[in-house]
Amino acid sequence: MSQLSLSQLVGRHWLGRPFAAAAAIAAGLFIGSAPAQAQETFKLGIVTFLSGPASESFGVPARYGAEYLIEQLNKGSVPAPYNKVGFGGLKIEPIIVDENGGATKQVQELRNLYQRENVDAVVGYIGSGDCLAVAPVAEELKKFLILFDCGTPRIFEDASYNYVFRTAAHATQDNVALARYMKSRNVKVDTFSLINQDYAWGQDSRADFIAAINQLYPDAKMSADLLPKFGAGQYGTEISALARANSSVVYSSFWGGDLQAFILQAGPRGVFQRGQAVFSAADHVLQALGDKMPNGAIIGARGAYGLMAPDNALNRWFFPGYSAYRNGTYPVQASYRMVQALLGLKAATEKAMAANGGKKPSPEQLADALRNSEWETPGGLIQMRNGNGHQAIQAMAIGRTRWDADKKMVLVEDIQRFPAECVNPPAKMKSLDWIKAGFPGAKCD
Repeated sequence: MSQLSLSQLVGRHWLGRPFAAAAAIAAGLFIGSAPAQAQETFKLGIVTFLSGPASESFGVPARYGAEYLIEQLNKGSVPAPYNKVGFGGLKIEPIIVDENGGATKQVQELRNLYQRENVDAVVGYIGSGDCLAVAPVAEELKKFLILFDCGTPRIFEDASYNYVFRTAAHATQDNVALARYMKSRNVKVDTFSLINQDYAWGQDSRADFIAAINQLYPDAKMSADLLPKFGAGQYGTEISALARANSSVVYSSFWGGDLQAFILQAGPRGVFQRGQAVFSAADHVLQALGDKMPNGAIIGARGAYGLMAPDNALNRWFFPGYSAYRNGTYPVQASYRMVQALLGLKAATEKAMAANGGKKPSPEQLADALRNSEWETPGGLIQMRNGNGHQAIQAMAIGRTRWDADKKMVLVEDIQRFPAECVNPPAKMKSLDWIKAGFPGAKCD
């Protein structure tokens, strides 16, 4: 997507407004639609952060993406090929659950959705630890589960499932694309420092970025390597260590409230003036940070989303529609990832219904329909290529930030797009092994 066509989408006055906090959403509540009508519906559990530090910039945008799309699907107002009402004519009845509270709580909430609420499927989970915890439970219960986010490659590289799918690429694509972008732009990397959250997402992102840098910048030396706990919020000690390291590149896979806090605390201390800021998942904090976001930061969006989304018919419908629905707040990675999961579920449901005489499909029929499938989304083509057809691959976009004082918003410029098979490992290879072997089979043209 050219910057000119992107400006036509984002250059309207309502995109300059600040992100509205979701302070009114109570923790732990079930928030459903109106009572089910007499006619049969497709009952859908949706799990995302509605409270806590991951909610404002990530979990709540995912919720709004779900609500907006479901409203449009139930009206039959989504562009073709998704213009049939609901899922195969079945109105969608959502039950939305707060992901905050930890993995043990989420396992119980998932059981409640299947066994007490009798949902037909669940789409959810942002936290990598939560995904690792709930996937075996859905498999045990033989219930259909789509993981719409979470970054750890371990889900399908360390286990095999029949009923569990992830409809978005994992963290390897983020870090391989970042390293390729830096190399293509001749970014100097003599030394690099890292700060990542100390749990599955941060640890896996750290390992992938180090391995990718070692491949493309074999002479680069690692300086500070920091792993504060998730949700720490205060990073004075770590920022001092980064300042002392004085590396040419400062990398982080932080996200949500942790990323916002880190940038706000590190910026005034000159960390991003000393070294090139590189953030693997930063698009979702641009609206909240505004002019506090460092200029020239190299960022990813965990796909081609938001200001880096492709110029396709679905995005020309979704980007302005969601933005109007949210009073000027444009959609970010969490919104796009939720939408692509729901569109994939819609396509699978309707494929299964076409094969079973129009009846609501069973978990087994849904799984058969989604496995090895592909579908178009506002963020581009999703292909279930890895994890025995249960793990998606997708294209990636990387760009640089610039504060535009006239528009009062952060723009993303100098965008480079990477084909799915350039930045995702092949089906039969673990991510880290693929990187360390020099990306065999990568197709980047």
